[in-house]
Amino acid sequence: MSNPAPRTASIRRATSESTVELDLDLDGTGQSRIDTSVPFFDHLLTAFAKHSLTDLTVRASGDTDIDAHHTVEDVSIVLGQAIHRALGDKAGISRYGDALVPLDEALVQAVVDISGRPYLVHDGEPAGFETHLIGGHFTGSLVRHTFEAIAFQGALTVHVRVLGGRDPHHIAEAEYKAFARAFRGAKTLDPLVHGIPSTKGAL
Repeated sequence: MSNPAPRTASIRRATSESTVELDLDLDGTGQSRIDTSVPFFDHLLTAFAKHSLTDLTVRASGDTDIDAHHTVEDVSIVLGQAIHRALGDKAGISRYGDALVPLDEALVQAVVDISGRPYLVHDGEPAGFETHLIGGHFTGSLVRHTFEAIAFQGALTVHVRVLGGRDPHHIAEAEYKAFARAFRGAKTLDPLVHGIPSTKGAL
């Protein structure tokens, strides 16, 4: 029996606002080397790699003297594109993943469908979260924005529900860990699945 094709992607993207270089292996062990120039986002992407068992290298720079927004957004766009490319025709995947993840007082549920239909449902963050600066550089509103970019560029259906939490750091990190665990389940190659897991024959 032949080995399956590697599920990897390498993407380079340069604009007047940022430069992003990203390498991804969906069948890794969770190793990462992340330097986006936005420290808290590095922390979130490291958690994503670790808990989704995705090897991830990201090198990014941009106009963070203005705001972290452009760099974070562009890295998220490239991450979604890389996920989409690495998944290939999606043959043999489990397709669906669901995770419920606590981080101290925070509790988040994430559900992922590698559907080919971009969609994001995101709710439950407490009032004021979107304006809170986490780590001095990362605005809380960027959490949802990153999931939007990843879901739409990755052609994923993603539901993220914050069920509880007080500390913005804990909430954001729990969101990313829950997404990572759900994505890990969805991308897993299932030996019981033959071909594309859809009645349409394509995802």
